[in-house]
Amino acid sequence: MAKSTGNSKMKKKPDSDKLVAMYMDDVLENERTPKSVYKFAKDHEITEEEFYKHFGSFDGLRKAIWEKFFDNSLNVMEKSKEYQSFSNREKLLTFFFTIFEVMTANRSYVLYALNENEQPLKNLDQLKSLRRKLKSYAKTLIKEGNKDKSIKIFEQSEMIFSEGVWVQFLFLLKFWMDDNSAGFESTDVAIEKSVNTVFDIFDNTPLERVVDFGKFLWKEKMA
Repeated sequence: MAKSTGNSKMKKKPDSDKLVAMYMDDVLENERTPKSVYKFAKDHEITEEEFYKHFGSFDGLRKAIWEKFFDNSLNVMEKSKEYQSFSNREKLLTFFFTIFEVMTANRSYVLYALNENEQPLKNLDQLKSLRRKLKSYAKTLIKEGNKDKSIKIFEQSEMIFSEGVWVQFLFLLKFWMDDNSAGFESTDVAIEKSVNTVFDIFDNTPLERVVDFGKFLWKEKMA
């Protein structure tokens, strides 16, 4: 019988979630991104091969973090029986409230990641995968809404609505990043007002909510 050695106990290989956690901890503790996959792997006693099994680069990992924010939010919502009976307006509200809760739990990382580069557009590059997922989700909502309408503008309305939801998310993201209210209460108000406005415009209802939303934004800007 062969002798057992300390090396005989193989460490559990990291999955994508573990690698993401390692990366986020590194960024926050060192206040910079790791310089190379080699150094990152060595510091965490894993092989480069174990990293590349899940991500092709740090850029890929950064994009995956935002995908995980989205996936985790959607999974939480879809486990709720109440969510299935919600209107599309309520579903989008729930989604925004949920994903901002997820981001609040990771606020230090999000603020670092979106302010890391002096050029804002470069910071937004990591959101590409999230953009695809969010627009697809929004298209699903508008398709469901169109089922009950006799006059339909399918492809055009889906495209406009999904792009509008993405722009809305970017606005809310910036609002949340700048929000200094306790428990980010102002962000909650902004979510509710912006979602109601988007649906009101799409439902061709009067624009009182647009005016109300504009007044709210002006008040927050001048506060």
